Amino acid sequence: MGEIQKKAMNILETIVAQKRVEVARLPAGPVAAYQLREAVARRGSPVRDFFGALARPRRGDVGLIAEVKKASPSLGVICADFDAVRIARAYEAAGASCLSVLTDERFFQGSLADLTAIRAAVGLPLLRKDFIIDERQILEAVTGGADAILLIVAILTDDELTHFHALADAVGLTALVEVHDEAELDRARRGGARLIGVNNRDLKSFRVDLATTERLANRLWAGVDRDRVLLVAESVIHHRADVERLKRCGSRAILVGESLMKTGDIAAKASELLGV
Repeated sequence: MGEIQKKAMNILETIVAQKRVEVARLPAGPVAAYQLREAVARRGSPVRDFFGALARPRRGDVGLIAEVKKASPSLGVICADFDAVRIARAYEAAGASCLSVLTDERFFQGSLADLTAIRAAVGLPLLRKDFIIDERQILEAVTGGADAILLIVAILTDDELTHFHALADAVGLTALVEVHDEAELDRARRGGARLIGVNNRDLKSFRVDLATTERLANRLWAGVDRDRVLLVAESVIHHRADVERLKRCGSRAILVGESLMKTGDIAAKASELLGV
């Protein structure tokens, strides 16, 4: 196995190790639900309905979570001329239902400051997209202006997944629970997830395949009422044909970053993906 492949295979573990260093610098926990509610009150604006926004798209036939993303470990810098607020406003004007804001600094060149600035600039529900391994990061998310958090099943124990999901529910945050394979999907379902994201990019190997969503959707719908769960397809969605394919297996929302960030015309690309 070459050095590049070894690096790719270990990137998720590397990111989580860095997160543990960052979390250790935060004020001591634990974090209770009442502290999250107080943080919402202090920020001066209520939690926006992330789940509802995806269920009732602003434009087109799927809910679009448009991602504000400067860089990634697999691609490096995606957008050299990066202005988080400008991009967020362009996404809102283009008909996105929600926004995903990368806040990881080390690997994605994002920040909580981007989240806070975007909160003040647009009216859409916001997802803090980061690698959450500690309840104190949920408090950070609320303070920064998030309406939703990402819970990646691959990096959490069952107890952590259940606890973090319960904390989010207690304050009205939406939890987007991300899975990559059948075992993780089953864990998400046992944890009561209603918003399930299937990442078509394997975070351990960086391999990409839209068939991941199709395969896991078949397993999901075999045991879940489609009215109770909303399926989000994530990553490697570049064209309207991709969206149509994902819709056929029951995806009602898509999370798109790279193809929107790299385009010279966000409005036109969003229109293409949304079929309008």
